[in-house]
Amino acid sequence: MTSVAPRPPAPASTPAVAGSSAPPARPAPAATVAAADDAADDEGLQLDVGNWPDNAPTPEQVFASQPEAMRTALGKLAKRTPGKPNVYAVAFGGDASEDVFRNEAEYLDKLMGTRFGSPGHTLVLENNPDTLATRPLASWSNLESALDGLARVMNPKDDILLVYIATHGGSDHSLLVDMDPIPLDQLDPDGLSQILARHDFRWKVVVVNACYSGGYVPKLRGAGSLVMTSARTDRTSFGCGSDSDITYFGHAWLADGLNATPDFVQAFDQARTEIAGWEKRDAVTPSEPQIDVGAGIADKLATWRKVAKIGPAVPFAPAK
Repeated sequence: MTSVAPRPPAPASTPAVAGSSAPPARPAPAATVAAADDAADDEGLQLDVGNWPDNAPTPEQVFASQPEAMRTALGKLAKRTPGKPNVYAVAFGGDASEDVFRNEAEYLDKLMGTRFGSPGHTLVLENNPDTLATRPLASWSNLESALDGLARVMNPKDDILLVYIATHGGSDHSLLVDMDPIPLDQLDPDGLSQILARHDFRWKVVVVNACYSGGYVPKLRGAGSLVMTSARTDRTSFGCGSDSDITYFGHAWLADGLNATPDFVQAFDQARTEIAGWEKRDAVTPSEPQIDVGAGIADKLATWRKVAKIGPAVPFAPAK
């Protein structure tokens, strides 16, 4: 078994973000004692849980429920269709502070089911206050569990794994994984590449939608892999924020590109042109989305498209 890179801890501050100012990620909260010398017993211990919803399970309950949440999600996966390549997907919405990442993760699930004729072929991992009791968290451990489970359902030599990650990114190429106050390990290029390397998927499509995400291309590229990122290694990308429903890249590649064509590379080319137009309109530094097409993956995807049941376009709508 290949060893996995040490996991980056929760950051002291949120990575640099374009288009929004996400709140800083915080470590697990410590209980605080009332200030009055003699009032500690009366006041009790006050736990800071940030914006945790009142009607949700407690942070500890959510954390403890993750193995069962993953078993439930994996149990809902549909069996592969024999005799042809299948596509299975993991959608990873990393940051709980903005709904935009949940929206894209759940929209990919809809695309897989309706547009690409593969219902039950997507695992959605997301950090969002509204889905704490219904979806597994987007975390390093759950991503590994998802790939472990998919390896048992898929034919790793013939099927195609699609991993779509949407979150904030830092200039050090770390990806924000945050469900405050639960302490979650962060993702980085070494860690993600080694997580994928531990699993014997011959054909992979990996999409990283985050600022500075071009830093993932060198670690993820290779034969049998298609890697797409929303930005150059030294550039921010746009469209996140609490007032946004979908990022520029999610809009252009997921909603516009993949509804126009089932060809992932053609959809990327269309998205890159569309994003450049939006950025010129907004007078911002271009994000310059990146793509790397490894040996064999274009032909494999073409084979899949020939046998896939391509359905109608799926209009984008925010998750509910």
